[in-house]
Amino acid sequence: MQTVTVSPKFQIVIPRVVRESLQLRPGQKMQVIEYAGRIELVPERSIVFLRGFLKGINTDFERENDRV
Repeated sequence: MQTVTVSPKFQIVIPRVVRESLQLRPGQKMQVIEYAGRIELVPERSIVFLRGFLKGINTDFERENDRV
């Protein structure tokens, strides 16, 4: 676990190890979520990164009558 300091402008620096591990780039947008007393930063990914992530999902279920 790494520690960061909040600047007087409420900015933080994401440690290099984390940036490299998550392949973060300058200017990349992050979603900020407050959850159970903590702050979570979730990188927004391009639609290209999402291609194929549902491959193999089970679609064999009964749908409700009002759904197509």
